[in-house]
Amino acid sequence: MARYAALVGKRVQVQYRAGDIYLPATGILAADSGKSIFLEEHFESRGRVQSFRWEIPYPYIVEIGEVPPQASAPAADSAREQRSTLADSGLLDRKSLRRRPQET
Repeated sequence: MARYAALVGKRVQVQYRAGDIYLPATGILAADSGKSIFLEEHFESRGRVQSFRWEIPYPYIVEIGEVPPQASAPAADSAREQRSTLADSGLLDRKSLRRRPQET
């Protein structure tokens, strides 16, 4: 029986064990096989929206809980808004975004 079936499709935060360390992970709970859970996260890389999915076996899960969903804006729009907000606040210097010549 799937322990976390009620959370499938919801945004969750998981703390899991990897060897001797604990790692946090946040994403959409895509599936629960009864032996493992599968998290999925969408992100923007080089102007393209991509997805990443990973498996966490039940024995390695330390804690799992639902978190509020992110804004429903697509990743590209969200990244553009973040850059705009940073530029408006003066935290992002547009000059630093220009390609600098290679030093010889």
